Amino acid sequence: MDYKAFYAEVADWIYQSNHMAMKHGLNSKEFWSWVTTSTGELCDKYKNNPLAQKQMIMLYQWLEDFSQGG
Repeated sequence: MDYKAFYAEVADWIYQSNHMAMKHGLNSKEFWSWVTTSTGELCDKYKNNPLAQKQMIMLYQWLEDFSQGG
């Protein structure tokens, strides 16, 4: 796995996540649909490497906590 490329894409995903949250709202159906789809796509791109999966799960959980005021 190309870790440098993966983490560059993670940084871009975080940027896109912020954009989508501002555009649709952190608790909107559109935002969470995008989060779910995009995390799956990124994991698929890296052949569901365990590191990619754990990284994206962590980011998903972080967004869940943040959206609930955590």
